[in-house]
Amino acid sequence: MSRSASVCLKCGVFVLLALVASGSAQAASPPDFSNGNMGWLHDGGATFPPVEGSPSPVVQDPAHPFISQAASWRLGDTSNPNLKPWVRDAMKKDNDEILAGKIAFQARSSCVPSGVPNMFLPGNALQIVQSPTKIVMFKQGNWEFRHIYLDVPHSTNVKPSWYGESVGHWEGDTLVVDTIGQNLKTLVDAFRTPHSDKLHVIERWRLIDGGKTLEVKITVDDPDAFNAPWSTYVHHERGRFPLVEDICAENNLNLFDYKMPVAEKPDF
Repeated sequence: MSRSASVCLKCGVFVLLALVASGSAQAASPPDFSNGNMGWLHDGGATFPPVEGSPSPVVQDPAHPFISQAASWRLGDTSNPNLKPWVRDAMKKDNDEILAGKIAFQARSSCVPSGVPNMFLPGNALQIVQSPTKIVMFKQGNWEFRHIYLDVPHSTNVKPSWYGESVGHWEGDTLVVDTIGQNLKTLVDAFRTPHSDKLHVIERWRLIDGGKTLEVKITVDDPDAFNAPWSTYVHHERGRFPLVEDICAENNLNLFDYKMPVAEKPDF
């Protein structure tokens, strides 16, 4: 074999190996977010943390500090400069009514779906089920389901719903989720911040800390509710206990009376 032919043969082998390596990288499986039957537990408080360089999420009104769920309510700081006037007015009205004796609305305590990004705040374990075409997220409390469809565009006409329409794709080890179309019954956070029908939420999910933590970086954009998009993040720790059946209306008797039958003695 001539020297030139040998060089060409080696070049061909290198090209083939490069193509095989490239194909293997493209075929790599995405990370597993499921965590077995234990779920993920939010490891932070009920306030979305601020991110440097971004407008702040709504936080507790400093004039009315939150003590505990039994002693006080979560009242949003309406002086946040990123709020549109109508949002500030709606929150102030709500705060005033609560200070006058009204029970503060919370999605979990009212047994209604929480929407995005409110679903990431503390409450119940989060479970994730993955397939090549869809990811399903559900919370232990009241078993709320959220569907994320992979590698597809948004529908031409999205019908408003509690969790809206979520589509996603993988960018290496990160799941990117794009959500629109949430109905106006949902609220953005634990401070009952309202939104418009233009609410657009982007999430970036990935495992950190050697797989011990599931991080979600969140960007919230609603030009009719906020002066500028704002960002935050949430960390979930791997759960240590199996998920259990938890029906909200049967297990939330502290604030509301749903007239659910309660057995006074065992029937077995």
